[in-house]
Amino acid sequence: MSLANLLKDPPPTHAFELSEEGISFAPVGEPALAEFARFEPGVLLVSPVHENIQQPHVLLEHIGTLVAANGHRKRRAALILPDYCARIAVLDFDTFPPDPDEQQALVRFRLKKSVPFEVDTAMVSYVEQPRLADGRVEILAAVMSSEIVEQYEAPFRAAGFHPGLVTTSSIAALNLLEANGITLLVKLGGRVLSVLVLMDNAVKLARCIEMDQAGVLDIESVLHPTIAYIEDELKSSPQVVWLAGFGTEAGEFAPRWESEWGVAVRPIRSRFGSPNRNNSGLLGYLESVA
Repeated sequence: MSLANLLKDPPPTHAFELSEEGISFAPVGEPALAEFARFEPGVLLVSPVHENIQQPHVLLEHIGTLVAANGHRKRRAALILPDYCARIAVLDFDTFPPDPDEQQALVRFRLKKSVPFEVDTAMVSYVEQPRLADGRVEILAAVMSSEIVEQYEAPFRAAGFHPGLVTTSSIAALNLLEANGITLLVKLGGRVLSVLVLMDNAVKLARCIEMDQAGVLDIESVLHPTIAYIEDELKSSPQVVWLAGFGTEAGEFAPRWESEWGVAVRPIRSRFGSPNRNNSGLLGYLESVA
């Protein structure tokens, strides 16, 4: 599945995924050379509203360690950011104007009351999904504070990169799913749980929840209403729950959820390495451009 148009520009040569734990990197043309550099606590603190990069000089040092300098030549980079610094929403419209400026204004208007920052100056990107049976238009939108995007981009620009693409980890990780019928991506990244519901290649619901703990009951408190939404709104049950970032805990959760919901529970996989809570988006992006 490809949602590569979301928050996008020309094709990058290098790809980076950022998390509170560190930075994952791979040359786009040589994904087998992927690396990970761990941060000390406090370098990055994810939020949709306050500064995320607390120590930009440390991030710049890590970028320089991962990628050798290239003189004065600018290189294009894909930046895959933590889910919690952005908001993803599925919007439906009876009609959707053909003019891009009118589309942008309409999407911003619908997002205004659902995000904790100023939408008028935010970065907003969207893709039109397959039309609904009744003719309504369904839009998958991503919105992020412009100030926060600039904070993430600045160290990369200082290292000689042009951020040609900015997206979020869960959106990029969708490229690792076999999205047939109704499926869920359940992605754990530190203290944040992301849940995306798909019907074939269309995202029907996106949730991103900050939790105090990530125990099975905490996660189920998010998944139970999500399953109820699927049964009530989509008139069906999910076929597969795809897990990302669970590590060895997947072996504990999978049998429990398979028994409770009668659904297959599987870890996401990649040709380019083992997806974990710090690189699922990176590997998904590499899959989309391979």
